[in-house]
This record gives sequence, structure tokens and C-alpha cells, in this order.
Amino acid sequence: MNKIYLSQQGYDDLKSELQKLKSKDRPNIISQIAEARDKGDLSENAEYDAAKEAQGLLEARISKLENDFANARVLEKKDMDTSTVHLLTKVTIVNTANDMMMTYAIVSESESDLASNKISSTSPIGKGLLGKSVGEIAEITVPSGIVYFEIKDIQPL
Repeated sequence: MNKIYLSQQGYDDLKSELQKLKSKDRPNIISQIAEARDKGDLSENAEYDAAKEAQGLLEARISKLENDFANARVLEKKDMDTSTVHLLTKVTIVNTANDMMMTYAIVSESESDLASNKISSTSPIGKGLLGKSVGEIAEITVPSGIVYFEIKDIQPL
């Protein structure tokens, strides 16, 4: 299996979500199924069908999170090398075309959240920045074309 590298916060969030799904959401769905089953004919019972579908989606999510949790490894700040951009570093970049400065945290796919400026190391920008050092120009192909970013700063996350 592929290891998933997470920050301590990402690991704790994963653990909390998994615990919530198992201890609260699963019993709720089971009770919804039982309630719908008590209403009679299952062949025309939309509530039962919806509850069974929700159960399937929940169990799939639990299975994925259990797999992620089993393969999760926490990266410690003391182990961080900030000479190049890599997973769990915060990188400040400048778009050379418009001088727009941005700071992103490079995280695993499961922790990515663009609204919080956390981009996945598997995204086009994340991949393009990996391995670059301060002063280097990253040439990144995005859907709208090629963008050039200059690496200004690299910090541990």
C-alpha cells in the first residue's frame, strides 16, 4: 500500500472523522433503515432505499478512511528539510507574469483545501513546485497554459 504522509493536525482530523462516522453516523443510518423497514413493503419504500444507499456511501467512506489511517505516517517538523519544496512545507511563490505573490502549504491529497491555501502534492502546481529551491523558477502546465512561478521562500508547515 502507498503511505500517506500527514501533518499531526491532518492525522488527528482523520482519526476524529473516522471515529465520528463509526460511533455516530453508522448507528444513525442503522436506525433509519430499521425505521423505514417497519413501515412495510420494502419494494416501494423510498425511505428504505435512500437509507440503504446512504449506508453504502457511509461504509465506503469508512473503508477508505480506515485504509488511509492504516497507511498514514506523521511527518514531524524536526524532520523537515526546507532547502527544497516537499510535502508539508509552506512555499511562497511569485507568478512571473503578473507579480502576484501566493503562499501555499504542500500537503497530501486528503488534507488539501484550496480555501485554506493547502494544495495537494499531486496537483499540477504541487507537482511542479516539488524539488525546487528558493530562487528557482517552476514551469507549470495548467489547463490555461504554462505558468512560471519563482520560489521566494520555503518554511516548515
